[in-house]
Amino acid sequence: MKKLLLPSLLVLSLAACESDPAIDTAATDDANASKTAVAPVVVQPKDSAGNLPDWARDPYKNSVYFDYDSYTIRSDARPLIDSHAKLLAQQPARKVTIQGNADERGSREYNLALGQKRAEAVRRALRLLGARDGQIEAVSLGEEQPRCTESTESCYAQNRRGDFVYLGK
Repeated sequence: MKKLLLPSLLVLSLAACESDPAIDTAATDDANASKTAVAPVVVQPKDSAGNLPDWARDPYKNSVYFDYDSYTIRSDARPLIDSHAKLLAQQPARKVTIQGNADERGSREYNLALGQKRAEAVRRALRLLGARDGQIEAVSLGEEQPRCTESTESCYAQNRRGDFVYLGK
């Protein structure tokens, strides 16, 4: 029963956070096409001694990607978030920063706010899956640290993300 309750609560809480922004349908179609290109690495944490597993150190494999103008966690990100939540639950002294990012479209203030909402969405999901609040910090980088600098939809999709950044080894 408990195994069914946690995923149900996660889905309900994430659905409650969903906004209804005006969306450019052309950009959405391009974003949907790029979703399949991003596949999260799903590895169960096994090191309870406090060492950070190799998979948790790679920033390109530890990003939650978001749709255009959205901070709703997509279903393809849930296995990755689950892996990080298990790691944090097994290592209560471990701390992580979720860095929310946005693409270059929108004002600087808007992108900072959107990046914060994305980081907070990931933080809430981790908490629902067993991580402690004191282990997680959510910050926004807005559009300041793009992973890709071209003005294309596939590039924008790489910049709409929340990154896991662990402190320590």
